[in-house]
Amino acid sequence: MSATGSPVAEGDGPVRGAVRPSGLLDVLGVASVVLDAEGKIVLWSPQAEELFGYSAREALGQFAARIMVHEQYLDLVVKLFADVMVTGEGWAGAFPIRRKDGSTRLVEFRNMRLLDDRGDVYALGLAADQNTVRSLERDVALSTRMISQSPIGLAVLDTDLRYVSVNPELERLNGVPVEGHIGRTMGEVLPQIDVEGVEAAARGVLETGRPLVDQHTLGRTPADPDEDHAWSVSLYRLEDAVGTVLGVAVSVVDITEQHRAAVAAEAARRRLAVIADASARIGTTLELDRTARELAEVAVPELADIAAVDLLDAVMEGRRSILGPTEPAVIRALAVQADHPSEALSAADPPGQVARYGADRLVTECVRTGRPVMVAEVAETDLPRIARSPEAVGQLARAGVHSYLAVPLIARGEVLGALDLKRTRNPLPFSEDDLLLARELASRAAVQIDNARWYQNARDTALTLQRSLLPSHPPVTGGLEVASRYQPAGATAEVGGDWFDVIPLDGRKTALVVGDVMGSGINAAATMGRLRTATNTLASLNLEPARLLEHLDRITQDLEDSIATCVYAVHDPQLRQCRIANAGHLPPVRLRSGRKPELLDLPTGAPLGVGGVAFSTTTVDLEPGDRLVFYTDGLVETRQHPLDERLDALLDLLDGPDRPLEEVCDLLLRTLHQPDNSDDVALLIARSLTPG
Repeated sequence: MSATGSPVAEGDGPVRGAVRPSGLLDVLGVASVVLDAEGKIVLWSPQAEELFGYSAREALGQFAARIMVHEQYLDLVVKLFADVMVTGEGWAGAFPIRRKDGSTRLVEFRNMRLLDDRGDVYALGLAADQNTVRSLERDVALSTRMISQSPIGLAVLDTDLRYVSVNPELERLNGVPVEGHIGRTMGEVLPQIDVEGVEAAARGVLETGRPLVDQHTLGRTPADPDEDHAWSVSLYRLEDAVGTVLGVAVSVVDITEQHRAAVAAEAARRRLAVIADASARIGTTLELDRTARELAEVAVPELADIAAVDLLDAVMEGRRSILGPTEPAVIRALAVQADHPSEALSAADPPGQVARYGADRLVTECVRTGRPVMVAEVAETDLPRIARSPEAVGQLARAGVHSYLAVPLIARGEVLGALDLKRTRNPLPFSEDDLLLARELASRAAVQIDNARWYQNARDTALTLQRSLLPSHPPVTGGLEVASRYQPAGATAEVGGDWFDVIPLDGRKTALVVGDVMGSGINAAATMGRLRTATNTLASLNLEPARLLEHLDRITQDLEDSIATCVYAVHDPQLRQCRIANAGHLPPVRLRSGRKPELLDLPTGAPLGVGGVAFSTTTVDLEPGDRLVFYTDGLVETRQHPLDERLDALLDLLDGPDRPLEEVCDLLLRTLHQPDNSDDVALLIARSLTPG
């Protein structure tokens, strides 16, 4: 019995236990009739009653020819019956019969002579409806022809999952003849395929009767032992008409091309996903180191277990690098990323470090030729050409580096450096698809890295110019203690326009200046330098603040497309006063002991360069201990808050115990200057001292 409780057929082998009969005869509905030597009916089966319409009581003792044969064929059938009884040779034929109800039906007959133990002669007649017989024959013929000519591999397994039959297509797919299948299991016929899953599924189909459709399996067969193939396998339980479990029918379709296409499509989808991820993640800022890290992070672990981004040192310094065949590559590491802790990390150049790679090194070959270098299967002899030192060779070997790929970073026709990739955990070697993906990543990232490189160079240039133009003043000058700060903007384009100055004058007086050139970059820094020089020159003439701003206004008008704001103040310690003029700038803050900080109420004036607007001088008291805070708009302006709200925040920070001026500068910058503020800041604080 099977696990389902159904009887199990054993094919041609011995039968285990009681087995139910096949339902085929039930399908045919074969009628059995026994006649004596005279042709009278002595035995009449229920199937005969159903076929001819006469009950056993009505048929027994009657001449069979009168009941079972159409009158048109009566003489022929009587003669055939006599021949069987005399010769013992059976006959077969199809004749119409007239049923009890008068209807006619074509019936297949089989007649044979019987002998009992006393030597008496009988005749056995077997009859079946011809339409039923023909239908079954057509089904068998159709099934046989379909199976033999099917383009799908077909097989029948018995309940022990051994082959009972296979069609020609499965012979071809497996590369094994029929006789090599029969009586053997799938694993015995196809040892290079992992059939455990298929056999487990087949046992489940035998158990439950639920078919399994389109299960995929991979492997190799004797038909093509050197190439992997993919197959779609479907399983169905076979039962006869009365429910006896016969085994499992198996259909097999070779889907290797579809599988390869699906693998290729998945690889393409993965590449697109990585590229889309790279587009979103690489170049989020114009910081060179961060851009390099973003590239390394995208490459790991999707493409490699360890990734390094290296730039030629000459490129970092703004020079074009062309290597000769025997020249080493001087490389600066920018980023290293690993999917897991590994000795290979120790073998990599730390970010920021400059290293020389000999002409024989693979990364040198990559940056010299501008072409990728791939070692799909790294041998022991390859490691010295990959590692930066003999010590690193051992580290890479212990880390299990087995595949290597270096792709050049090329932007605007210039080789900037290389993306260096290694695999340790991932067991697959780098493939042509991986190379394609790495090149696409490198191509996209190289433009971002080049932008960041030029940005950094331009920013460094602007900052250098800006800082060179700003003063270095003593902490105490005339009757003032002074502290200052300059905070560059986060973006290159915003560097350059803010300045401050502390100018000693005759009579222990001091001029204090804070200004902001509208615009940005190197041009703004250059304009700022001109205005600062002019301010210093005019200050030496001991002009009134308003008069000095008028001269600066005319100078600014002569500078093409230049506008600036400025506050100019002259402190006189003898008079304990400060005379101030404003050219469109934010007002300074005055702090006096025991009072709230206040924004000085000054006429705003027009920015320098507008022309045609008069300036005025305002005199404010500045007693010993009083402080003045000058600043540019980068300290207080943001896109999210109203200016009044930010100025109130400035006053709140200044309202408190008297602190050292340097500490106050740091507090204001740390608290007020927003990270997203793309403007630079100039800050100047002066404290009036007691005349000594």
